[in-house]
Amino acid sequence: MTVSALPSPALPEPVTAARIGIGGPVGSGKTALIERLIPALQARGVDLAVVTNDLVTKEDAERLRRSGLIDPARVEAVEAGACPHTVIREDPTLNIAAGDDLEAKFPGLQLLIFESGGDNLASTFSLDLVDWWIFVIDVAGGDDIPRKRGPGVLRCDLLVINKTDLAPHVGVDLPGMLAEAARVRGTKPVAATNARSGEGVAAVADAICRAVLFAP
Repeated sequence: MTVSALPSPALPEPVTAARIGIGGPVGSGKTALIERLIPALQARGVDLAVVTNDLVTKEDAERLRRSGLIDPARVEAVEAGACPHTVIREDPTLNIAAGDDLEAKFPGLQLLIFESGGDNLASTFSLDLVDWWIFVIDVAGGDDIPRKRGPGVLRCDLLVINKTDLAPHVGVDLPGMLAEAARVRGTKPVAATNARSGEGVAAVADAICRAVLFAP
């Protein structure tokens, strides 16, 4: 009598980390925002890691590694070697590989944050790389930025207007800038932050947890 082999039980699909992007012009405060988000998300129980992008250096990655906010092994650096938008939109292979490496090193990772190198208002993230993305602008860049309707401003899942404390020093009408941003974005959210002091960062962390991690 021939006994058929029993089928092997199906293995569960590996749980992959949610992936979010943070982009925006040079100097808008992307790295400073991440430095504030790391402890805010950790306090909410989020297991996270970061991939940074720079043109020809690893400066942002080294800044995060030295910060004491996160295990340095949880920070990977990508050197774009070209306009930063190319490796987050046109060919995100290097970033995908960096994220995969971090997931292999840290089983149970829940969130991967990809920081783009500084770019212009047209910079957007490929949805092959991230599930959800933030675009950071700052008041020192001018309160006409929302009115110019750049793709980054319009298409991101969350627009962050940073450096709100500088508004009176650079002649910016902050309430007007926020209102204009809300108008051009329709139903998509806008957050105002001062990453230096931490003001508004909790709201950004809450938005990530709700929209990406489906946590209250």
